[in-house]
Amino acid sequence: MSPESFLTGILSSGSMQSFMALAIGFAFAGLLATGYQYFTEQPPSFRLVNRGPQASTFAAVPFLIFSAPFIIMRNTIRGARIEGRSFGFAMLATVLAGLWSLMSGTVVVMALEASRIIP
Repeated sequence: MSPESFLTGILSSGSMQSFMALAIGFAFAGLLATGYQYFTEQPPSFRLVNRGPQASTFAAVPFLIFSAPFIIMRNTIRGARIEGRSFGFAMLATVLAGLWSLMSGTVVVMALEASRIIP
């Protein structure tokens, strides 16, 4: 039994699409955040919007919308190590990042479908 047929038997079509959107959302967030860190040599942060009314601040908003799941999870893991935050806080942040990733992944998939990159 192939992995595809196994997953198809377990999950419905809608559930599989949601799972793939979640995975694509996290992957895209990681790609954006890693690319930003590569070019600027500093990790991305939500502080990018605190620079006042500049063109770079307005350009940072779409970037932060799509890279937020990565930033949230990175800050959660760092906070658990450094500050010893509780399991409940980590779980809440994980659920928030997952829902955010699901929504941004859905937008990415819709954009890829609209541009006919994927059928």
